[in-house]
Amino acid sequence: MAEGEERIELKFRIYDGTDIAHDSYPASTTTVGSLKQKLVAEWPQGKTVIPKSVNDVKLIHAGKVLENTKTLADSRITFGDIPGAITMHVVVQPPIAKKKTEKKKKKENMQKTNSCSCTIL
Repeated sequence: MAEGEERIELKFRIYDGTDIAHDSYPASTTTVGSLKQKLVAEWPQGKTVIPKSVNDVKLIHAGKVLENTKTLADSRITFGDIPGAITMHVVVQPPIAKKKTEKKKKKENMQKTNSCSCTIL
């Protein structure tokens, strides 16, 4: 870490109001993806919703979903004169299974076809 590098104190609030991973992070070198990895690794046991991978986690700051490849500085996380830790919200949203999407499309296509197989002019 560089001398005098700006650090941001963050905590992450999950769905039930619990705060996790409260720490100070270097703004220019910490990526959103690395924060998500830390959150998945430190996720509290016994919760009803548990992320299985980094892709299941969305970080929200100031109403915006943060991108994995950006650093805290790139994401314009405010720091400096704000006392205390900045709270980011964590949403666990597992990716939709491909089979469910395929079934839904198939059902929609079935509804579009005429049940008597007649051609309507």
